[in-house]
Amino acid sequence: MYDAIVVGAGCAGSPTAMLLARKGYKVLVVDRARFPSDTLSTHLLHPTGVEALKRWSLFDAVIATGVPPIETYSFNFGPFTITGSPGTKEAPFAYAPRRIVLDKLLLDAAAEAGAEVREGFGVQDLLVEDGLVVGIVGRDGKVTERAHVVIGADGRNSFVARKVKAEQYDEKPPLLAGYYTYYSGLDIGAQFQTYVRPHRAWATWPTHDGLTLVIGGWPYAEFEANKHDIEGNMLKQFELAPEWAEKVAGAKREAKWAGTAVPNYFRTPYGDGWALVGDAGYNRDFITAQGMQDAFRDAELLTTALDASFTGSQNFNEAMEDYRRVRDAHVKGIYE
Repeated sequence: MYDAIVVGAGCAGSPTAMLLARKGYKVLVVDRARFPSDTLSTHLLHPTGVEALKRWSLFDAVIATGVPPIETYSFNFGPFTITGSPGTKEAPFAYAPRRIVLDKLLLDAAAEAGAEVREGFGVQDLLVEDGLVVGIVGRDGKVTERAHVVIGADGRNSFVARKVKAEQYDEKPPLLAGYYTYYSGLDIGAQFQTYVRPHRAWATWPTHDGLTLVIGGWPYAEFEANKHDIEGNMLKQFELAPEWAEKVAGAKREAKWAGTAVPNYFRTPYGDGWALVGDAGYNRDFITAQGMQDAFRDAELLTTALDASFTGSQNFNEAMEDYRRVRDAHVKGIYE
């Protein structure tokens, strides 16, 4: 019998498992993938997210992977550019560690904290008794595990959220069709750069192995018209900033364009015997590049709420409603 079973070992699941395990709880974290494993992500971690890595004593391990710092941000609107350094005293720089690197590091930290890890473990069903979620069923139907709470950290297409019929609210339709890739030979220095033009925007920042991530997009209404020539349409919009188009022309694209359009929603992140964290509980247009820091913050908020429930200082529903209230207050402004 576990205190918590975490379904999903990404940027929300592994930190949640790690933080609960560090508090002495018996935790199982499962994921159908085997790590290192990449995922669709622009993987920008702003300074407030970097602060979390420092609180967790994982910052040095991330830096040791060779990810470069991002010291300044710039927003180019054509007639003018706003440039500054939004870092904090505790975390002066942003970083963009590849998920194939970061997720493995976070999962290893969860295991080191004492969480049991099962990779390549698909969840077929939830165990429910008298309306209360009490565990999970493995994909083969033979392995079952029980817990006081099952946590869905399995992304926007969350199996857990679907099974418990988590209520969605403040929904908004997809607004952006966005795509990203990696270039070599594209020197932008230690900067996060954004270019904004009418009905077009793109951004770029450095990551591992001397590569530079480039992401751009257009209104979702143009998705069908543009999806058959992503690169052609992307290069065409780069011409709206000739100096940038010239830089890209002299660089080499090292990966296919990858992207999607996502719905925007909040989900009620708890119920009888279950909780949601990360994109499973809240999702917004990824052009804001705030998903990882949101996941880190929510992992801490959820751990605090569950600890209050486990220790009896609050009942489960009160503690989890605090989790939802604080989560929503943090993100509502940028969501709107």
